[in-house]
Amino acid sequence: MAEKVVIGNAELWHGDCREVLPLLPECDLILTDPPFGLASKLHGGTWGKKFGEQYEEWDSETAPVWLFGLILEKAKTVIVWGGNYYPLPPSRGWLSWFKPDAPPTMAHFEMAWTNQDMNAKQLKHSIAATNAERVGHPTQKPVRVMEWCLGFTEGAQTVCDPFMGSGTTGVACANHGKAFTGIERERKYFDIACERISRAQAQERLFA
Repeated sequence: MAEKVVIGNAELWHGDCREVLPLLPECDLILTDPPFGLASKLHGGTWGKKFGEQYEEWDSETAPVWLFGLILEKAKTVIVWGGNYYPLPPSRGWLSWFKPDAPPTMAHFEMAWTNQDMNAKQLKHSIAATNAERVGHPTQKPVRVMEWCLGFTEGAQTVCDPFMGSGTTGVACANHGKAFTGIERERKYFDIACERISRAQAQERLFA
């Protein structure tokens, strides 16, 4: 049974998105970073050595193809990091995060598929710049990267992340006053996401 936690205008679900997402209403934007099934390939790199077998627990398989059909039905705008790993429709609206300080054992850029008819865009943002916000998730996206994505969908007021992880998409939404729905099946990361989003919302209210 999935557990729901409400924090301000954020609705967070501890459960499997394959079970929870079909029950949720449509939203303006789905912005997500699914596991790519690269666990075995990451063990030799810097982060692989640091996190060891943790990769095997959540990144040992890719999300099922049928789930992306549901994702495309649930939102007007969709942004999927690692979209190059999935059989998504052709698009010219790709996003790229370039990492100028990426070590040789890591990818120097990551790609996000979008269903938007726009020119491809790239953000240059160093990995080191995000060290202060790391909370223990091996492939945690920087808040700046997710905020950058929100900038291409300014009309979107309701945002969903079916693979919430440690809650970076929810933090970005809190920083911009957008309603957020997140789903995460790993209890450790779900609890971290709740804490981060609660803190981000409190900070936003403080300066509002």
